[in-house]
Amino acid sequence: MHKPFNIDFVGNGKKYFIFSAVLIAVCILSTFIFGAKLDIQFKGGTILTYVYDGDINTDEFVSYAKEVLGGEGMTYTTGTDFSTGKNNIQLSLISNEGINSEKQFELTNSLAAKYAANNVELIESSDVSPSSGKEFFAKCLVAVLASSIVLIIYIAIRFKNIGGWLAGVCAIITLLHDCVVVYGTFVICGMSINANFMAVVLTILGYSINDTIVIYDRIRENEKLYRKAKTRAEIVNLSTNQSLTRSINTSLTTSFAMLAVTIVAAIYGVDSIISFSFPMLIGMLSGVYSSVCVAAPLWVWLENIRDKRKSGRPAAKKKEA
Repeated sequence: MHKPFNIDFVGNGKKYFIFSAVLIAVCILSTFIFGAKLDIQFKGGTILTYVYDGDINTDEFVSYAKEVLGGEGMTYTTGTDFSTGKNNIQLSLISNEGINSEKQFELTNSLAAKYAANNVELIESSDVSPSSGKEFFAKCLVAVLASSIVLIIYIAIRFKNIGGWLAGVCAIITLLHDCVVVYGTFVICGMSINANFMAVVLTILGYSINDTIVIYDRIRENEKLYRKAKTRAEIVNLSTNQSLTRSINTSLTTSFAMLAVTIVAAIYGVDSIISFSFPMLIGMLSGVYSSVCVAAPLWVWLENIRDKRKSGRPAAKKKEA
């Protein structure tokens, strides 16, 4: 039988808070050190899709395209058109004004001449407005804000016997912690902030809050059993240790799945999948850490502060008859 854990999460709470504060600071500072790379969805530009026969050195292809366009910002993805069997490469040319038809014509002719043996052909060209990406980002922020408010209300009602709304605020703080870690992963790894970023963030929000709710539920049950026998810190430590095996098993299962996807995507050079799976892996690990080591100890700390304030209030004066 597995020996139960006996970790003093509340006692080590200050260490966890310091570690999280340093981690968040590193993620924020990475913006100024490395710079956040915004994808074409947020900066605007033009997407050109070319098909070709045989094999082409994609790095050389993209470098030559940049040279023709005079060093325009560019990213690319590769794939195969299953209907024709031809390989394709999609160039995302980041530009506030977009790439006009003359530049597109010049680029296509230059690529066709250089790779004449590969029959390079432009099959699709589309302009991307930065306003659409900003609108999508704004809608995602509204969704996150609305879900945060709903979560606070839900936790306040369901866990009213353990502090209610304060427990909800602690849960939201841990979610923000995980979102910042995911953002830092994108910036430090040089990944573009795109639709994958928002998908990872929204997924992590649901994943992380699940662990926190499980721990809160255990605290609520133990509060009823040991209210007079144990202190608040002892109840939280007991509850978190009881939930730890479940949290670790769930985290390992999902993390191994994301790790496998990341490794396979790295082997085959599928950057679009790596920019989802790797930040998701980091976000999952951050989620289980914040739920176990931050949420409950933070709740205990804030509850103790509230108790001190209540005990420090002067007693109300009796009204004279």
